[in-house]
Amino acid sequence: MAGHSNFNSGGFNKKPNLSNYAIWNMSFGFLGIQMGFALQNANASRILQTFGANVEHLSWFWIVAPLTGMIVQPIIGHYSDKTWTRLGRRRPFFLAGALLSAIGLLLMPNAGSFTSILPALWIGAGFLMIMDASFNVAMEPFRALVADKLNSSQRTKGFSIQTVLIGVGSVFGSWLPYVLAEWVGIEKNAAVGQVPLNVILSFFIGAAFLVATIIWTVAKTSEYSPDELLAFEEASEVHHKTNIISDIISMPKTMRQLGVVQFFSWFGLFSMWVFTTPAIAQHIYKLPVSDTSSEAYNEAGNWVGIIFGVYNAISAIYAFLLPKISERIGRRQTHAFSLICGAIGLISIYFVQNHQMLIVSMVGVGMAWASILAMPYAILGGSIPPRKIGIYMGIFNFFITIPQIVNALIGGLMVKHLFDNQAIFSLVFGGVCFIIAAASVIFVDDKDDEK
Repeated sequence: MAGHSNFNSGGFNKKPNLSNYAIWNMSFGFLGIQMGFALQNANASRILQTFGANVEHLSWFWIVAPLTGMIVQPIIGHYSDKTWTRLGRRRPFFLAGALLSAIGLLLMPNAGSFTSILPALWIGAGFLMIMDASFNVAMEPFRALVADKLNSSQRTKGFSIQTVLIGVGSVFGSWLPYVLAEWVGIEKNAAVGQVPLNVILSFFIGAAFLVATIIWTVAKTSEYSPDELLAFEEASEVHHKTNIISDIISMPKTMRQLGVVQFFSWFGLFSMWVFTTPAIAQHIYKLPVSDTSSEAYNEAGNWVGIIFGVYNAISAIYAFLLPKISERIGRRQTHAFSLICGAIGLISIYFVQNHQMLIVSMVGVGMAWASILAMPYAILGGSIPPRKIGIYMGIFNFFITIPQIVNALIGGLMVKHLFDNQAIFSLVFGGVCFIIAAASVIFVDDKDDEK
């Protein structure tokens, strides 16, 4: 597959269209990555609270995730652009990332076993850092691989299929603790300071699934050689700079514009991931802020996994529609519409009194999540030179990590001092951020639309 290319009328090689099977295979590893990522998103705050973290401090512990991503992804992108091995240039990195992520998944819920070294809370935060850094090592090359392999006409489909797999993996990861507890009968309660067995087993299963799906992609996907990639470039797109700082300074205008959109999108997402469990426990289950270990609190935590699975299931379905919708109304308009739906979903949680009705709120959130995972990358792909895809995808991650870092620094303070320890208002504020992101995307230049 990597050796077959067609020539266009201008004399340059054009990337061939790939089969749907090939496109699915190149992103299949994302199924496992997102299963592990979903386990982290739905359970990390719960685990940290179990080990003694206060609600206003949760965002401070979560800061390790975007910090490691900001550091790791540009470096991985830079070196994956320049590395060529028997496995190619992207596959070695996400294979290594998968193995390290699996180790993090195995260790985090068992942080209490290491209390002879440090308090469980700090051990858990450390494993969260290891796990998220490893997820970033694995994820960035996947984004670059899709851009490497697909031509402009298939790029939206490629990122949409990736989003479908992300959604499916997230459903598995989010629902697993609930399924093990309620359907299989695994113990869902634990003594104060200990993580329930159903959560621990979920992390073990996620680690095994993550490694298996990554190996599938490594075995089933080839990569274009450096000479083939060079042949795909147009003469006007050949660049020789290799310095990360100069690449940041000369980033395309479209990337800068998307940075504003990404900032508010990911600020809102981070609020949801960090504060949904305490928000639902307080606002829906009517539990006091200090309750982090009762049976009702664990039920709330399990239900958060269910609704997170719902929004990811919706994202998987909606991702199938994104290419058709964007063909009809354009990528920017599609993204703006999706973000507005997400804003309605998050804000509506404030008005929900029955935990089952939260499923309805998650429909809009799922639409926004699908679009956030696909449309910015589809828009960006047409504005960056092929030989710089890895580094620019890594730099683009700044616009994902910086808003999370800002939120991590001030989000807990906002909950404590501005929202009177009522985490539900952090979700409402996340919805407002989605509205601002939707307004911003209309002003982004989409180079493919111009062509």
